[in-house]
Amino acid sequence: MKKLLAFIFLISSFAQAQYTINGTMAPILESDWVILYKIEGASQKYVQDSKIKINTIDVQGKKQKIGTFSFTLPKDTEAGSYRVTYKLENAGYVDFIFNKENLNFGFHPDYPEQTVTFSISKENILYRKYLEKISNAQQQLDSIQITALQNPSLDLKSAYQTSLNKVNSIQNEYLTNSKDMYVAPFIKANSRNNPSEILDNPQTYMSNIIDTFFYDVDFTNKTLLNSSFLIDKITDYIFYINYSDDPNTQQILFKNSVDKVIYKFKNIPYKKSIIEFLIDQFETTMNLELIDYLFENHYYKLPKTIQDQKYITSKRALFATGIGRVAPDFSWIENGKNFKLSTLNDSEKYVLVFWSTTCSHCLNEVPKLHSFLKENKAVEVIAFALEDDEFGWKNYKTNLPNWHHVLGLKKWQNKIARTYNINATPTYFILDKDKKIIAKPESLEDVKTFINKQ
Repeated sequence: MKKLLAFIFLISSFAQAQYTINGTMAPILESDWVILYKIEGASQKYVQDSKIKINTIDVQGKKQKIGTFSFTLPKDTEAGSYRVTYKLENAGYVDFIFNKENLNFGFHPDYPEQTVTFSISKENILYRKYLEKISNAQQQLDSIQITALQNPSLDLKSAYQTSLNKVNSIQNEYLTNSKDMYVAPFIKANSRNNPSEILDNPQTYMSNIIDTFFYDVDFTNKTLLNSSFLIDKITDYIFYINYSDDPNTQQILFKNSVDKVIYKFKNIPYKKSIIEFLIDQFETTMNLELIDYLFENHYYKLPKTIQDQKYITSKRALFATGIGRVAPDFSWIENGKNFKLSTLNDSEKYVLVFWSTTCSHCLNEVPKLHSFLKENKAVEVIAFALEDDEFGWKNYKTNLPNWHHVLGLKKWQNKIARTYNINATPTYFILDKDKKIIAKPESLEDVKTFINKQ
């Protein structure tokens, strides 16, 4: 009997020593798995994965398929911000807080942020209610302020004060209710520093938003550092709040806002992660000026011991041939003469094409390129052949007269090919007379289109 009671107690203790995270997505996507990550700084750490189970339920007389999944976490699982990712392309995810409690939540997979609801989890239920209430109240306050700016003759001072009091009341209520909870720093940091009185011009209004955007954000708080909160806040500040229609002004705003954000971080490893995050963000629009700015003014000023040399090398290689860059230089011997890309001066434009005699696609396109440019005296071609040996190339290049021909041995491992990040042939670059890259056409048709427009 004692052994039986001890066994029951052991099973009971084991059950209580675990936490479960249960999720439901409706409708179901064509996805088999969900992955659980812990957010750490600007990156995420794999925790578990779980297979999605498909169930059918009745919704107002119609059958609907839903997906359910579950994770079991041991008792020593760290409190923190976690993320469930459920599709890799156009990544869909739900973020939540785990603090030693079970969670149940549901969401629409196409609109996770707008639809997620928690049925179990004191922390997440309180935080979602707070976000809903404060968002609605703040929107009402902003609406009054904007209406006043658009219609200065209206007397909205009283309405503004009433709305401001409501915002402050909600903020204070949830600061009190979240005391000693994991979610408390998020609620405090989410507070807006609204003016005590209605503002009378747009410039003052925008200046107030920009100047006070991080007013209640503690950049040393580990809870905030290890969450998506700061990343979202930084993204909003740099890419949405500091905005101009003028491209030159926008670049200045980017630099100023980047500086302001990065200087706020004292945690060096996190600062490194933020700089890398911002470099990746500017990479999506190939904003080379800002990428260079981030490297020169921030990344290279990090301690040498923390700089990631592989990251630097890979990014520099990737951006070396971006539009607007001067094409990386190289030299070759042609008919006994020494040539160098940077010193060519026989044309207004150049087409640099990386190709190979072992590439069937090249053997189809390259002769067509030759025919297309045969009579065009304003465009010169540098044909860089990636080969294992010179024999096939030596014979074939005679079919392409009046071009500059360069032999690149070791094919894909050729040093120049690696500098230009060549992973497929043919690959085209169009250069101006100063050898600045002005276009990177995807195909021969794109080359023709660009040349014809000039």
